[in-house]
Formats: sequence, C-alpha cells, structure tokens
Amino acid sequence: MFSKILIANRGEIACRIIKTARRMGIATVAVYSDADRHALHVQMADEAVHIGPAPAVESYLVVDKIIDACLKTGAQAVHPGYGFLSERASFVKALSQAGIVFIGPNENAIEVMGDKIASKKFANLAKVSTIPGYLGVINDGDHAVQVAQEIGLPVMIKASAGGGGKGMRIARAIGEVAQGFERARSEAAASFGDDRVFIEKFIENPRHIEIQVLGDKHDNVVYLVERECSIQRRNQKVLEEAPSALLDDNTRREMGEQAVALARAVNYDSAGTVEFVCGQDKSFYFLEMNTRLQVEHPVTELITGVDLVEQMIRVAAGETLSIQQDDIKINGWAVESRVYAEDPANNFMPAAGRLRTYRPPAEGNANGITVRNDTGVYEGGEIARFYDPMIAKLVTHAPTRAQAIHAQCEALDAFALEGIANNLSFLSALMHHPRWQSGALSTNFIAEEYPNGYKPVAPQGDTARRMAMAAAIMECGIHPGEQEANAAAANEPAPSPSALSRVVRLGDEAFSLTLTPVSPDTWQIQFDGDPTVHTVASCWKTDEPVWRGTINEQAVVIGVDIGQEPYLLSHAGTQATALVLTPTENALLAVMPAVNEEQEKRCLVCPMSALVVSIAVKVGDQVSAGSPLCILEAMKMEVSMDAEEDVVISRIEVKPGDQLASGDIIMEFA
Repeated sequence: MFSKILIANRGEIACRIIKTARRMGIATVAVYSDADRHALHVQMADEAVHIGPAPAVESYLVVDKIIDACLKTGAQAVHPGYGFLSERASFVKALSQAGIVFIGPNENAIEVMGDKIASKKFANLAKVSTIPGYLGVINDGDHAVQVAQEIGLPVMIKASAGGGGKGMRIARAIGEVAQGFERARSEAAASFGDDRVFIEKFIENPRHIEIQVLGDKHDNVVYLVERECSIQRRNQKVLEEAPSALLDDNTRREMGEQAVALARAVNYDSAGTVEFVCGQDKSFYFLEMNTRLQVEHPVTELITGVDLVEQMIRVAAGETLSIQQDDIKINGWAVESRVYAEDPANNFMPAAGRLRTYRPPAEGNANGITVRNDTGVYEGGEIARFYDPMIAKLVTHAPTRAQAIHAQCEALDAFALEGIANNLSFLSALMHHPRWQSGALSTNFIAEEYPNGYKPVAPQGDTARRMAMAAAIMECGIHPGEQEANAAAANEPAPSPSALSRVVRLGDEAFSLTLTPVSPDTWQIQFDGDPTVHTVASCWKTDEPVWRGTINEQAVVIGVDIGQEPYLLSHAGTQATALVLTPTENALLAVMPAVNEEQEKRCLVCPMSALVVSIAVKVGDQVSAGSPLCILEAMKMEVSMDAEEDVVISRIEVKPGDQLASGDIIMEFA
C-alpha cells in the first residue's frame, strides 16, 4: 500500500479524497494555484505544493507541474478526482514514465472510452445496446444537416471529447442543425481543445441512469447498482439519487451486466461509470463511459456501504477486489443536491465572491437518517471565478425514498448561506415538487416545470402560517419591548405582557395574530378569526441564520437573513420577506406614500465575470422577447443572454473577445 499520495485536484473532491486517505493511514499532498492558496483542501492535506497562476491551464492542467510536485514530496501515486486531468490518457502515460502510479483506470481504457465516437463503436462490438447515430466525424454544417436527415429528427449534436454537458445541442427542426453544429463545435474547442462532434438520435422524454462499475487488475469486475441523474439543467446534473425509481430487478441486472461486459472488454481496472439513456418503458441505450470517479458517487456509497475512493486506491496498489457481485445489496435510498454559487432567478448565472455565512446542516446518523455534506469551502472563504462554482454536495440517506427526500428537505432548510448568490431555494423547490416526489422524472423535468426560468415560490397555506409564527417570535427576540414602547408613544393602549398583537406582512399576504408567552422559549399563538391555539417553542438567537423550533410538537426549520428589514425567510421550497408590525404600525404603513424612484436606464448588464463570445444583434435592431442578444462564456460554459421583453438596440458597448466584470454594461435599449 502507498504511504503518500498526491491529489491532482481542488475543492470538495480533493477534500473528500483526503478524508479516505487519512482513514487509511496514507499521507496526502495537495496542489494549489494562486487562487487556492487558502483553500480548504490545502489546509486539510499533510503537505501542499504551489503549482502556478489561477487559470487551470497554467496550474491544474499542467502535467509537468503535477509530476514535479510528486517528485518533490515523494508521493508514490496520484488521485485525479474528476475533471482536470482525470480522463487524459497522456497524463497516465507521463506518470508511468516518471515511476508514479495513477489511481484510476489504465491508459488504454481511458483512451478508448474517453472518445465518444470510439466508445460507441467499441460498445457496438461488445454487443452493448446503443442509440442509432452517425459515429463518424461531422465535417461541416451541410454534412450535419445531411446526417440529421438520414437519422431522423430530433437529433443530439455532441462533442466527441465532451463532458459535463459542454458541447451538446439538441436539434428538433432541420433549420436548427447547422447552427447547433457550429455552437457545439465552438464550445468543444474552447472546453476540450477538440472540435470534433458526432450526431445521434435523440430519445424523447428520456431518463439518465448510470451504472457504477468497479474493476481490479486481476480480471474482477462488479457493478454497484445504479444512480438516477435525470434532473438536469443544460445537460448538467442538479439532483441525483440511488437507486432509480424506474428500474425493476430484471432491468437493473441487464444494465449492470452490460456495463460489466463493456468494462471487461477494455480491461477496466478502477471505479468508472457506464451511462445510459433510458426510455420510460425501461428500454436503455449506451450513452458514454466516464473513466473516473463521478461527482455523484456519494449516493452509491451510502446505499452499498462501499467507499469508492478506498477501492480505487487499493486497486491501484495491486490489491484484489474484496467484494463480489453477490455481496452488493441495496440498503435504503440516497438523494444528493448540488449546491452551487449561481443565481437561479437570473438564468442561473454563476457567481463568485466571499461566503459571509457558511453553516451547512450537521453531518451524522440519527434514527436511521444519514446527512453527509461533501464540501471544499468554509465560512469567510472565497468562491473563485476561475473554476466550477460548486459549494457543496448535500446527501441524505434513509430506509425509503420518501424518507430520504424528507430528510433532504429539512437539510436544505437548515443550510445557511449568505454573501453570494446560491441555488438553495431552487434545490428546495425541486425537492418539494410533487412530480419529483412521485418519481415521474425525465431529463426534460426542469425545462418543462420551469419554462420561463425559476423564480422563488411564495409560501401558501400551512407553510405561510408557520413562517408567520416564526417571524413574529423572531421579532420579539430581536426587539423585546420596543414595539410596545412605540405603541404607547402613539397613544395606542398598551397590551398585556401576556398577550401581544402583531401583524406579519409575509410577501403579499398579511397575518394578524396574538402571541402569549408561556415560558422564555415557548409561546401560544392564535391567528385572528381562528380559534386554534398553536404552541411554538424555540431557543433561536439573533446571531443564528437558521430558526429551529417546534410548532405543535412538530420540528420546523426556517432559513432567515436578518441583515435588513424586512427579513428574508426560506422554508419548504418557498421564500418570502417578513415584516412584523404592531396593529398601529400596520395601519400607518397602509397610508404611507410609495417611494417614487427614477426608472433606471434600460440596459443589459453582465451578471458576473465573463468573456464575450459573440454579439447577435446590431444597433437599431428591433428584438422580440426571448431572442438572443449575445453569448457569454463564464465558468467554462457558454450562456445565451436573451431579451426579457421587446426592445430596440440603441447602443452596444462590447465586442467579441472582451473580458467583462460583473456589472459591466453590454448594451443599451431605446
């Protein structure tokens, strides 16, 4: 076994690998760029080596710097994590020539399976079910149109060297094929340095289900059941779960056996994933093989009890797999949410900046429920603009799918993030969505359920009443006695200390209620016109970004940002501002004049640091709502900035190739 390994990665996956290595008694070496000098993975590792400037092409992607770091520290092996150099066969070869072990599959397996065109040809030879398509390289837009007509619409145009949803376009009309081809090729060249694309039949209303495989260097291969990854946005996974609610035992076994057959055919000797696109009728077709550890591997670990990172290390050291196929059982259900620094209400634009508050839910196991949070950040740390904006992967495990989802809902409510845009509210809304909870999934889920983009959901019914009660108690804790003094100054009869009247303006709704203290931490609350008495208990303190308590003996968790009034509350997939007033203050508020603010000049503003890829309009153009205005590249993804309403272009401030900062004006509208 190795005594020291180097992790050629950063962020949450580097931290996750360090945890397993530490448990195995293996020393770790971290590498870091200028931007990651104070990163969590650097703090956690036994040693750390600086490898260059912030851009990945000058640090994390430079093979010679990784090898030099190994030689300098005496690291015997390298774990690549995912992304960066994890699927680069030339990296494996360079390590081997330097006498360093690669903790991953052999060079040939990476080379064959890493090329989507070659992998599909290989899968056909291995008798794995594949999607009809043209597996040769597409020469130009005209050739792409010809191929699409032969296959039949709709088609998927996909980068051969792609991954993570980059370099992919769907064409449902023949007129979309040439443009989709050019966009896919451009994105592929920028992301992977390889502009080859291929075309295949697109399966309507598909599900994305993948099989985890694990092989050693002694011809042993097993599959660790499946993961459902159908909830995606722009072909990038958002939620994952294991197992899948779609599959039965027979389909699971057939998919697993095909995945193992493919792995055996390439002498696969590490952890890897065979991805399938599945029809709602349980038909399945090979999509690609990822020759690395997947982002979503924790859900598999939780339902099987197998530490995949440990197995990768042991296999790389030459050990024989200690588990056989019959040893692998499904234990319960696991659900994972990817927490990102991005703004869901602004077309999910990536964000960068400092985490003023970062307090994830407590990890651990209680009453059969496990909460796990894989992360690479800390409170006060910074999300750099140079890399993927992932903050954490929040995972819950329970005996049943419903229990795992319920635990995830509570964990998301208890996740406190402030200082940077994030997608917690969106994840919570997804987790509470009836369609998700029913398991009626497809990769079109988000596009179908949020056709006009995501906007925070306003609370209703019992959810709104819970938030109103919590807000009233919070206000009494923040300003004890202050509102009674204000009421006296306004000649309002002072209420009895045992009965406080409040109006909670929650978003567009107003709730009138009476609070009666029972003890310092317990209240009885009645809504006007409702005889029901609610008992609410909480030990919440004003410096806590999460309100925890019980309402009628049921545990309730509500996110709260009290940085300014009105407070911002988040609960059960909803968001609302909360303003707590005395009846007199509420009456006065109703007659106060609205603030007459000067209308801001209409313009398109860059939401974060980004590169201008192209401009789709010119001065004087009349543009209809939904039409593209320009293409930006941010966090390695191309994003179309579209018109929100009908506009006329009066001025364009930028040109292709310009590097913009957050807040820069791109163009102005007449």
